[in-house]
Amino acid sequence: MLDFNKGAGLVPVIIQDHQTLEVLMLGYMNEEAWEKTQSEKKVTFFSRSKNRLWTKGEESGNYLNVVSIDIDCDNDTVLIKASPQGPTCHTGSRSCFQTDYNQNFIFELEQIIDDRYINPKEDSYVNKLKLKGINKIAQKVGEEAVETVIAALKETEKDFVNESSDLLFHLMVLLKEKNISLQRIAKNLEERHHK
Repeated sequence: MLDFNKGAGLVPVIIQDHQTLEVLMLGYMNEEAWEKTQSEKKVTFFSRSKNRLWTKGEESGNYLNVVSIDIDCDNDTVLIKASPQGPTCHTGSRSCFQTDYNQNFIFELEQIIDDRYINPKEDSYVNKLKLKGINKIAQKVGEEAVETVIAALKETEKDFVNESSDLLFHLMVLLKEKNISLQRIAKNLEERHHK
């Protein structure tokens, strides 16, 4: 049970993307916000500046849908893994914490590919691949694998990085075609590592 007494009725809440594990934001909840978050499965904070409950996304539509909730060992801090419905930060950024580069871009790219499957765009390369079917997508993965090997043996580092990027991109499209997430691949690798 959460201890709201330690922080004068408020507990800090860390919001993390449930897929990429990127920290998206930090907010505070009072008991009422905590209960509303649990019942509605949308992250609701207590706004210290507005002195009221505030459901993230209530104005922008960029809700944080709750996937899981963990409480720390002292019962005074919450970690919520959420599925963000758009940018989390008021600046339009994915996260309120900015880094020089997005080390989680690979997961963002997976979400872009997912979106192209759900909302096809005529000029999208992903859409063109999807329309050609799994045989063509698998063939592209094979071609890119061969080009990556050749680049590793005979070309510059820049060429190798470019070919590796092409290979990874096409593999991600093939994974999507087979309905397999990067998270599932990562879990499989982790399980192999711990054997």
